[in-house]
Amino acid sequence: CGKRTGPPVSNTDSDTGDEGVRGTCDDASLCKRFAVSIGYWHDPYIQHFVRLSKERKAPEINRGYFARVHGVNQLLKAFLKKTECNCQVINLGAGMDTTFWILKDENLLPKKYFEVDFPMIVTRKLYNIKAKSSLSKPIQELHPEESFLLDGHVLDSNRFAIVGADLRDLHSLEEKLKKCNMNTQLPTLLIAECVLVYMTPEQSASLIKWAANTFETAMFINYEQVNMDDKFGQIMVENLRRRQCDLAGVETCKSLDSQKQRLLSNGWEKASAVDMMELYSSLPRAEVSRIESLEFLDEMELLEQLMQHYCLCWATKGGNNLGKLL
Repeated sequence: CGKRTGPPVSNTDSDTGDEGVRGTCDDASLCKRFAVSIGYWHDPYIQHFVRLSKERKAPEINRGYFARVHGVNQLLKAFLKKTECNCQVINLGAGMDTTFWILKDENLLPKKYFEVDFPMIVTRKLYNIKAKSSLSKPIQELHPEESFLLDGHVLDSNRFAIVGADLRDLHSLEEKLKKCNMNTQLPTLLIAECVLVYMTPEQSASLIKWAANTFETAMFINYEQVNMDDKFGQIMVENLRRRQCDLAGVETCKSLDSQKQRLLSNGWEKASAVDMMELYSSLPRAEVSRIESLEFLDEMELLEQLMQHYCLCWATKGGNNLGKLL
């Protein structure tokens, strides 16, 4: 189900639960790598983080990832344009995400781009960055000094930072981000893709509230499950549970309304939400025709079911019309 930094099955079973959640990082990376390899979208960097699997992914999975990447990017780029890149982006549970490099290529980098994930995942990512000049060189180009900080759990440079931290420990998270020069006065976009659902509702509420209280002008993007009370949703929960990956926050994923309310009740001023089928239906027709010609989809109904169980939510506070982005 995707990119996440996330919490465990329960507070008493942290190691087992965290391991299951960390495994979803690989799942998401493999799915994105496959979709990119057959032309759903362009990403020349993901190949440096994950090998191409011999196993084909189902067309509905590929289209689902396409809609997810497209939707998040649309909101991200609208935020960058609205703030004229005089802002910062914090990607929570970033996994093997490649957005920093793509934004640099497109000349759309914010003042600073931050990533946070479990220390174990960050260590793997930093190893790849060190080993591959096509990843390290773009960072060095933006860092005038001879070298930037790069150790086991942290990368810190002028425009890019990667921090190993647990999103459930907000004091430590804030401390680590501030060490890397997070600026609470800058307009800030926080992105969480399949992250909050692995936290208990209390833990995700604390994180959302921390984000709303910390930044004067901000936006929060959340991509995760929705409509999880029906039979299809229950099957999704059971499938993940069998892989020792419990959706600890599934009760907040009942509806688009419950998703919006969580944001509004924790300090955000405006909130919007769409399920992914609605988003997919609103994509430019030429782009839909292009991706639908890449591979044959046997059952449109399965795609619709899947897309109706994921959503994109965004909330804003401060700033002028930041929410009118999609």
